[in-house]
Amino acid sequence: MLNIQDITIQYGSHPVVEHFDLDVKPGEIVSLVGESGSGKTTVIRSVLGLLPGGGRVTDGDILFEGESLLKKTEAEMRRLRGTDISMIFQDSGAMMNPIRRIGSQFTEYLRLHKSMSMDEANKKAVDMLRLMRLPDPERVMRSYVFQLSGGMRQRVGIAMAMSFAPKLLLADEPTSALDVTIQAQIVRQMIQMRDIYNSAIILVTHNLGVAAYMSDKILVMKQGRVIEQGDRERILKHPQMEYTKKLIEAIPIMDGEIYVD
Repeated sequence: MLNIQDITIQYGSHPVVEHFDLDVKPGEIVSLVGESGSGKTTVIRSVLGLLPGGGRVTDGDILFEGESLLKKTEAEMRRLRGTDISMIFQDSGAMMNPIRRIGSQFTEYLRLHKSMSMDEANKKAVDMLRLMRLPDPERVMRSYVFQLSGGMRQRVGIAMAMSFAPKLLLADEPTSALDVTIQAQIVRQMIQMRDIYNSAIILVTHNLGVAAYMSDKILVMKQGRVIEQGDRERILKHPQMEYTKKLIEAIPIMDGEIYVD
């Protein structure tokens, strides 16, 4: 479904990601792990065509369902964003307007991407919030961002991102600003969304514990390159690189089980 072919990404004359390859199948969860600055977020932003500050893909190609995303016009990319390809941000609340109610923003988002009445959009939004197990979704619709907890904001962000059953969901550190209990809940609900819609997920995280819990495949990045990759079992039990071994040593383990931290 998504095929990233040997891409190099740079800002100005400085490459920040080099020779990156990735194949993602429908329903598959792939995690990009590594420290801050390793190029993880740059990769997923390149898929959306949203590289900041003049960033650009200078080599390679990104294919989505066999078509090059790099050759699409901005209008064509806008039609893909939010429908076939959606994104969850690190703090979904920061991406919302603080002086507008959640319901106003959610329904506007829905109607922007699909022709529907206000009543239809309102019902769809409430249904999605309920699917994310938000208590009293009608009250959430009437709330402002600052009236919601961090976990509730993330649930709203996931609900919006999944509204059109995207084929590919890009998640940029979706749990890093949350406490451990809420992290675990968000992770489980993302997996539930994958199971319901068969969406593929690319998860960006510095936390190998989260990746270990969720992923079918893990890519370890350092300084703009993939230094190790494989299925979850191989990376966790048979890491080859010293950097990967150190990331694994940082994962909380209790009674032999890996926990999200």
